[in-house]
Amino acid sequence: MAYHSGYGAHGSKHRARTAPDSPPLFDDTSGGYSGQPGGYPASGAEVAFNVNHLLGDPMANMAMAYGSSIASHGKDMVHKELHRFVSVDKLKYFFAVDTAYVAKKLGLLVFPYTHQNWEVRYSRDVPLPPRQDLNAPDLYIPTMAFITYVLLAGMALGIQKRFSPEVLGLCASTALVWVVMEVLALLLGLYLATVRSDLSTFHLLAYSGYKYVGMILSVLTGLLFGSDGYYVALAWTSSALMYFIVRSLRTAALSPDSMGGPAPRQRLQLYLTLGAAAFQPLIIYWLTFHLVR
Repeated sequence: MAYHSGYGAHGSKHRARTAPDSPPLFDDTSGGYSGQPGGYPASGAEVAFNVNHLLGDPMANMAMAYGSSIASHGKDMVHKELHRFVSVDKLKYFFAVDTAYVAKKLGLLVFPYTHQNWEVRYSRDVPLPPRQDLNAPDLYIPTMAFITYVLLAGMALGIQKRFSPEVLGLCASTALVWVVMEVLALLLGLYLATVRSDLSTFHLLAYSGYKYVGMILSVLTGLLFGSDGYYVALAWTSSALMYFIVRSLRTAALSPDSMGGPAPRQRLQLYLTLGAAAFQPLIIYWLTFHLVR
């Protein structure tokens, strides 16, 4: 394992070199502060001071650098394996996004309650790409959110003086394994329920990967405002994600063909959708609670 040289007094130079590693999904508000006695939030000046101080922490910078290398290495390995076993043309559909789509989709994930039409739009029996349809699932946001989560986990561990390559690697692999297990469980459930839909493995990966957005927001809020802020953000993002998953999967899984099937099958399909949604808060909490102290 190789560490970058120049840590310590030259934290600002290190940040300048590592900034281009991955495009950020959110404004650079990551950081944290020590809560005041009595649970009252710190003033704006104190929060700003602590954020700047933590971003200049050599341990936090080293943790973020190592997290960046892990994320980049994992991304390269995934792309290599996908090229071997997956049609690139099919995969490109899930990365056909633009800035406007990403911004609107992030807003939908955070506040989905006012969205009305959840059906995926088609053109000549072909689903429109994500940049033309907000309801279309994508893999760009889950991929970038996973990378951002690994970087944020490295920074959080560095701030708490608990960083080690093994711990960060365990965080990254655990987050990935949970999503894979969730997708496999959904595939098995769809098979047992004999659901006729256009849901593919990529669709399920996209819907399962959207939880990384809520994880990032929860950890960021916890670092800035302590455990109280973390639980408030956890409750909000979990509720929003559950609503999003129910509306999206119900529209895709409970197709018109399946709605005419036997009542037990319809109930099983509904239970599958509700179970997938109810599972999201548990995974988000399990993957983030140890990063906020």
